Amino acid sequence: MSDTLLTKREAGVLTLTFNRPEKKNAFTHAMYEAATAALKQAATDDEVRVVLLTGAGSVFTAGNDIGDFMEHPPAGEDSAVFLFLKALVDAPKPVLAAVDGPAVGIGTTMLLHCDYVVASERVRFHMPFVQLGLCAEGASSLLIPRMAGYALASELLLFGEPFDAATALRAGIINKVVPAESLQEVAAERARTLASRPAEAVRVTKELIRGPRREETHATLAREGAKFIERLGSTEAQEAFMAFMSRGSKK
Repeated sequence: MSDTLLTKREAGVLTLTFNRPEKKNAFTHAMYEAATAALKQAATDDEVRVVLLTGAGSVFTAGNDIGDFMEHPPAGEDSAVFLFLKALVDAPKPVLAAVDGPAVGIGTTMLLHCDYVVASERVRFHMPFVQLGLCAEGASSLLIPRMAGYALASELLLFGEPFDAATALRAGIINKVVPAESLQEVAAERARTLASRPAEAVRVTKELIRGPRREETHATLAREGAKFIERLGSTEAQEAFMAFMSRGSKK
């Protein structure tokens, strides 16, 4: 759909590859739009049974491209980043992910809406929202406490320090940890296996698992989104973003 989001369809699996390896696959406004369109198209395409998310260059995603993000800040529920998250929440077919290298910000929180996640041993997850003067997003304030418990959720979201695959497994964010060299093979095998199952049975089962909390998840996305936009205009966030950009310019 674009050179920064590669698509591949094979054996019922639609693979979406975040493709800005020179920028650690950091998301731009255009990438969010392309990914949202791909997810919505997959939802109505009978040839697609499973969606697999991955990143180019042994990296999942470094989260938002800060420069692009400052040029296109979310201003409401119809902003590109929020529409992408909503498309993930509403995806009727299974969404899998193969995660390698850094998975920062939304690179971690989007996994909360995936149905199966394989991570490499060297992956580093990071939700640095507080450090940037922001707040939890992606319904992480709802889902991580439920999955990981309040103690670990508070540690991951309040301190916002990087954590490894073992911690992500303990938190319930991922399903499986594998050597980096076998990551794509294992993820592709899991996707093909799920695509070979009876499609309607898979769809109904996912709906039974995810459906009961979808309304609450959307409500949380909206509540977090409003606070996130409010925080973007804060002095704390502006200072943090400028410091980040300054560090980047000195490299």
